[in-house]
Amino acid sequence: MWVFSNKSAALFQPLQGPYLCGVQTLLPSYLTPEALTTFIRTALAEDVGDGDHSALAAIPADAHNRAHLLVKGEGILAGMALAPLIFQEVDPSLVLTPQLADGDRVKHGDIAFTVEGPARSILTGERLVLNCMQRMSGIATYTAHLANLLAGTKAKLLDTRKTTPNFRICEKWAVLIGGGVNHRYGLFDMIILKDNHVDYAGSIGAAIAATHAYLEKTGRQLPIEIETRSLDEVQQALDAGGITRIMLDNMNPEQLREAVDLVAGRYPTEASGGITEQTIAEIGRTGVDYISVGALTHSVKSLDLSLKAY
Repeated sequence: MWVFSNKSAALFQPLQGPYLCGVQTLLPSYLTPEALTTFIRTALAEDVGDGDHSALAAIPADAHNRAHLLVKGEGILAGMALAPLIFQEVDPSLVLTPQLADGDRVKHGDIAFTVEGPARSILTGERLVLNCMQRMSGIATYTAHLANLLAGTKAKLLDTRKTTPNFRICEKWAVLIGGGVNHRYGLFDMIILKDNHVDYAGSIGAAIAATHAYLEKTGRQLPIEIETRSLDEVQQALDAGGITRIMLDNMNPEQLREAVDLVAGRYPTEASGGITEQTIAEIGRTGVDYISVGALTHSVKSLDLSLKAY
C-alpha cells in the first residue's frame, strides 16, 4: 500500500524498480522526480484552475469515500506508478492500494487499484489519472502487440518523437512498459541527420563532417545517426564513417536485406518509415537491428478504464 502523508522521498517509492511487461528494469533518465512533478502540476493547473467547483459544490468537506479503478477492456496496464503521484499532489492524505502493476495483462472486470480518502480529492484527481492511464495503457498494449510480432528476430522496437506535446514523458514511459525501446528523448540527447539535414547540407558526407566540427567546437559527445534513402546513400554513409547508426528509410524488405549486407555489421541499422503491423514481421526478418514506428504514440486507441465509487 502506498500511503502519502508529506512531501518526502517516499513520494517516489512507486518508481523504484518498475516492472515493464513483467521484467524489472532501471528507470530511464527522463523519469526524474522533478520532471514528473512538473508534468503533474502543469496538468492539474490546466484541469483544476482555481478549484474543482463541481466537487466543492456537491460534496461535503468532511466526506470520506473510496473508489477503485475498473478495467473495461483488454490489454497491457500502464500508469500504475504514476497514479499515486497524481493523487499525492492533489491530497497527501489519500491512500492508494495497488492490486496490479505496470506491464500486467488485464481484462474486463479487473481492478487495478483502490483509493480512499477525502471524497472531494478523489474526484479532483480522477480525470488526470484516467487520462494518463488510459492513453499509456493503449500505447503499452500496441507496443506489446508489435513487439510480439518481432519474436524470433533480433530487431528491437523503437518509438519516435511523434508524441503529444507536453505528454512525451508518459508516452515514452508507456512504450517501455509495453516492451519497446526508447529512441532519443528529444533533439538534445542525440543527433539524427535526416533527409532535410542532408539536403540542406549538400550531401551525407558534408552533413556528417559539419556535425563532427560542431561537436568538437561545443565540447559535446552525442551519438550520430544518419538517415539513408537508397543503397547509394548507405555507401556514402559508410565511406564517411564517424557515425553511430544508419537509418534505412522507406526501403522495402529486399532493399533492407541488401542494405544490411552492405553494412555488414559495421554499424547498427534501423528500418523506418511506413511500417505497419502487416509488414513489421517481414521487416524484422531482414536482419535490421532496430525498427522505429511512429504509430506507437501517434495512432493508438486508449484502453477503457473507469474510476468507480464502491
